[in-house]
Amino acid sequence: MGSRMRVGIVGAGSMGRVHAAGWRAAGADLVGVVSRGGASARALAQTHGARAFPDLDALLREVDVVDLCVPSDLHHPMTLRAAAAGKHVVCEKPMALSVADADEMMRACERAGVRLFIAHVLRFFPQYRAAAEAVRSGHLGRMGVMRFRRVAYPPREGASSWFADESRSGGMICDLMVHDFDYALSLAGPVARVFARSLRSHHPASSRNYALVTLGFESGAMALVEGGWVYPAGTFRTGFDLAGSDGAIEWDSDSTESIHRYLLLTETGGAPEVGLPLTVMTEDPYTTEIKHVHAALVSGERFAVTPADAAAALRIGLAARASLRTGRSVAPSEVA
Repeated sequence: MGSRMRVGIVGAGSMGRVHAAGWRAAGADLVGVVSRGGASARALAQTHGARAFPDLDALLREVDVVDLCVPSDLHHPMTLRAAAAGKHVVCEKPMALSVADADEMMRACERAGVRLFIAHVLRFFPQYRAAAEAVRSGHLGRMGVMRFRRVAYPPREGASSWFADESRSGGMICDLMVHDFDYALSLAGPVARVFARSLRSHHPASSRNYALVTLGFESGAMALVEGGWVYPAGTFRTGFDLAGSDGAIEWDSDSTESIHRYLLLTETGGAPEVGLPLTVMTEDPYTTEIKHVHAALVSGERFAVTPADAAAALRIGLAARASLRTGRSVAPSEVA
């Protein structure tokens, strides 16, 4: 890749903008931007001293890495084109809209000898990273019950909104809740059964939706995942409660306090740690994520989120949608 990694961004919306800033912070050479809206591509390119390219093929000829910040239905075909051109791929979540497409993306990158990173940025948020480290280090003992919350306003509404078209976005469950599916899998391992319930707006052009998804893990742990595109503009709330055999961790974005960790009394009589805040990072998590990708591509180290991880989270989302259709619990292996 030469002295500096050459990166191209596809998509000049909100994710394209934050990824572009992340690549610049990582020390990569942001070569250019492609977007269906030419004016937005030119504006983003100008901000970072890059070029606005006319199309994806022109961009692929000039870069080492392509970063796909585009509607979800474009992830699969654009990844295949980038892999065929011998370029590493960074792709927003969800990985794809079907298991078959996700598998083909992985195979195409493997055959081409390029790497694929799916941007499940939740793993890089400081509160979630600190909690995951506490789980991995055994401070909570055996995981038992987890609860996750992610509720916001609809990203965009109206007849032109690709978010409201589930054939393009996967809907709220696969677009928004997939964050927490990925995180839950990273803590408790494979899921055996998925059960979902949802309430939706009756307006055909609306993406407003609220869902509860229950995950039963092969380990015996359980998780309740709450998600919704239902709140007024500007509202975004997240949080989690993680309970294990030896303690619990909780965090809520509505609280002004940091993560709290509660450990049970030990047999040696030690006092429990109540309300102990964990040190958190101040760097923007999207920048942290892109810096990780940059370092892993340079060094060859393993990505924190593997393509197989992203495909597993997608399966959970598709199983939840299947549960909504059928009214029964669904095994992730049942969905395609």
